[in-house]
Amino acid sequence: MLGAFVSAFRTPDLRRKLLFVMFIIILFRLGSAIPTPGVDYVKVQEGIESVGDQGIFGLINLFSGGALLQLSIFALGIMPYITASIILQLLVVVIPRLETLKKEGQAGQSKITQYTRYLTLGLAILQSTGIVALARNGAIFGNSGGGESLLVNDNLTTMILMIITMTAGTAMIMWFGELITERGIGNGMSILIFTSVVSSFPGALWGIKQAKGWDVFGLVIAIGLVIMAAVIFIEQAQRRIPVQYARRMVGRKMFGGTSTYIPLKVNQAGVIPVIFASSLLYLPSLTSQFNTSNTGWSAWVQTHFQNGDHPYYMITYVALIIFFTYFYVSITFNPTEVADNMKKYGGFVPGIRAGKPTEDYLAYVLSRITFPGAIYLALVALVPLIALVVVNANQNFPFGGTSLLIMVGVGLDTVKQIESQLQQRHYEGFLR
Repeated sequence: MLGAFVSAFRTPDLRRKLLFVMFIIILFRLGSAIPTPGVDYVKVQEGIESVGDQGIFGLINLFSGGALLQLSIFALGIMPYITASIILQLLVVVIPRLETLKKEGQAGQSKITQYTRYLTLGLAILQSTGIVALARNGAIFGNSGGGESLLVNDNLTTMILMIITMTAGTAMIMWFGELITERGIGNGMSILIFTSVVSSFPGALWGIKQAKGWDVFGLVIAIGLVIMAAVIFIEQAQRRIPVQYARRMVGRKMFGGTSTYIPLKVNQAGVIPVIFASSLLYLPSLTSQFNTSNTGWSAWVQTHFQNGDHPYYMITYVALIIFFTYFYVSITFNPTEVADNMKKYGGFVPGIRAGKPTEDYLAYVLSRITFPGAIYLALVALVPLIALVVVNANQNFPFGGTSLLIMVGVGLDTVKQIESQLQQRHYEGFLR
């Protein structure tokens, strides 16, 4: 593996791509540490030390690499783009115009990408406005904020400047991601998310060591390695449906007669259901923050859905993950479309007739394989919540949930892309 890294850096064009990705990552992390103009940096650091990142913005803070609670210029991180991408994927299914664009190839996909950018900026304006409003009354750190404003000057000009700066930061992050995709290696947005998640790993582990000592720290590392190995195993698992293409004569040449397969992953939905469920569960807590009386429904929400250690929260979390897993798989993999394409090009599943029987067979296999995938996602997502109850390791427990799924998924994908480029130059890959 080390020899493969040396070979990668010895290849001029591959070395140039890797160094470019590292340079963008450095700029991304630098922007995550620069405070937004108008923020009282001392008060922000005091708030972080008092409550950590256990508030209702924990998910956004994860994707921003800790930049949100520091109110930096990259405070929103990549979250607006993720939300916009998910919304566009859902709209493609229900809006015929977008579905037509998706089928037009590269030109249509470019148009959808442009729509995603516009929606990202709109969401960034909304989210930055909400964050600035909460920073103004000190509620961004929850009930421990004390109601003290985190702004240097509590006026309209300062708030508008902060909103513009955070929105511009989101636009720059989008640009960074596209630059990595075009000139680097791998998917740029995924690599930036990976960077944000990994950046919080050392601090989370050190926090566990300081709170619980070396014994619990070693136990967490051992459990984490086992969980990571299991996640890698499941992420690589797939059900391969064999497909045979009949021979056909085109002019004087014979085509077809080849065998291939349709890979159906156990975790076909990826990390999207966990993000959906987490985001939806943040809404009640976010709404309750605007109720200063902390009575009635607001008190009930903060008791049962604030920290994530209540059984009501866990049961709702698991149910939402399972629901969104089936929902997302149903809109991303269409058995009818796959069966029609196979029939059009003379393909068939051995033992299954083309057309409707193939469609029913694909739907049957997909439904059977989605259930263990949904249970797997729910169990991985519950790991940090269980650790919060059993080990009392705070919500910073790193080996589980969204963070681990992102690290493993993006890491495997990036390694495969580097490996494929090495194999094209007759070098050994990472996994050989």
